[in-house]
Amino acid sequence: MSKATPPLPPAAGFDAARLISSHQAGVWRYLRVLGCDASLAEDLTQETFLTVLQLHKPLEDYNPSATAAYLRKVAYHRLMTHQRRAGRVVFTDDVQQLEGQWAHWAGEDQGETLLQVLRDCLQQLTERARGALNMRFGQRLTRIEIAAALSLTEHGAKNLMQRAKKQLRVCIEGKLA
Repeated sequence: MSKATPPLPPAAGFDAARLISSHQAGVWRYLRVLGCDASLAEDLTQETFLTVLQLHKPLEDYNPSATAAYLRKVAYHRLMTHQRRAGRVVFTDDVQQLEGQWAHWAGEDQGETLLQVLRDCLQQLTERARGALNMRFGQRLTRIEIAAALSLTEHGAKNLMQRAKKQLRVCIEGKLA
């Protein structure tokens, strides 16, 4: 049995720490968009960087956009390998369309601007609306549990969250236009 060839040391001037710190959040967010839970996204993000850092030919970081696209492709393949090993069949209608949407919304900063816009828009909601959305999406409470916590009917909680989500959408689209 032959021994595996050890990876080459990184090329002179290659900064693995900078690569990871610059792109880790973007890879993790991309995996979340693909449907990974937070824990799996963390694991696959680590695997993505390990895969890239163990290449026999060091990654040439021409520009941040090209590097981010390459890392997303590696992450996507790590996810597909994970799903196959787990015996899950994954249907992806159009990876190119998803990639285009990601590039449009995440931009050059891998979603940092979008997150800041979301934070700003959340602050414009009433405390009650923000609390309802936090209970639903942060704490994963049911509509019935949210209604009880806010002394509303289930229908009232639903309407409150629908209005809040609409306000967020209008605010975000306005800030990004």
